[in-house]
Amino acid sequence: MLKAQGIKATFCLIGVNVQEYPQYVQQIVADGHTLCNHTWKHDESLGKKSADTIRNDLQRTNDEIHKAVPNAPIKYFRHPGGNFTPLAVQIASQLGMTSIGWNVDPSDWNTKKWSGQSMTNHIISNVRNNTRPGSIVLSHDGGGDRSATMAAYKTLLPELKAKFTLIALPV
Repeated sequence: MLKAQGIKATFCLIGVNVQEYPQYVQQIVADGHTLCNHTWKHDESLGKKSADTIRNDLQRTNDEIHKAVPNAPIKYFRHPGGNFTPLAVQIASQLGMTSIGWNVDPSDWNTKKWSGQSMTNHIISNVRNNTRPGSIVLSHDGGGDRSATMAAYKTLLPELKAKFTLIALPV
């Protein structure tokens, strides 16, 4: 869908998924998207752990990404659940990554609250009503059934493209 619209995005990658599906990471890079480290197993409490544990998790994820795409830059780190801590931000920075957040969360991750057409409608409404110039829109392509997310973006991508200049974070 992104390719068909000529849109580049930033993909925040979870290490275990990279390990299982390196071909997807290769395609992401081949299509010109930006990479972001999103921890080894999406540990939402990682930032509260020791410096060595945080560093090892982030490095392991970067190493796995580089197995799939050896020379691809990994300039960003996204804390699972937005659970930023000063220590995790500092370690990410030491590893050459800027910590990033978002300001539009369509809650497509919340499949317990919405599903099917109600999820699609929720995503469309949320993104339409909250996206502004400079926004970072959070969306998920893993972690369960993402058909509602895909359906929402069939509508949203052309609209967003007509209204904004859509870019991946720079490398």
